[in-house]
Amino acid sequence: MEREGVFEPETLESAREAYESVGPAAKTAVRETATAMDFGKEEYHDRVTSDVVETARDAIFASLLVARVATYETFDSWRDDAGVDVTVLGSSDVDRVGWHVAPFGDAAVAATFQDEREAAVATVRRQAFGRLYRDHL
Repeated sequence: MEREGVFEPETLESAREAYESVGPAAKTAVRETATAMDFGKEEYHDRVTSDVVETARDAIFASLLVARVATYETFDSWRDDAGVDVTVLGSSDVDRVGWHVAPFGDAAVAATFQDEREAAVATVRRQAFGRLYRDHL
């Protein structure tokens, strides 16, 4: 089983701390992107809202969630022992699975894939944020 990522919060409090920790990076990323797009001061203030920065924070946090990748057989074995509710996106007729677990919610999200590992991991992270974290953060 492969594991990649930074954030694997065991508790809701540690999830909130991790989410808050990417706030400065989100502000910097948005500011630098707006500068690269040649936003003037007025345009920057009109277009770069708190919602824009929050969206950047959501995306950065999600992109740093730990994802596990393994064969479907390994995933199935893990799922049998995990004791969490797992939402599986995709087909069981493929060879590989990526997943993320949120222990504080007793839940996980998984995405199956055959060849597109990076796309599956990105899907897992976005879905995990949307399904397991967004309402709590």
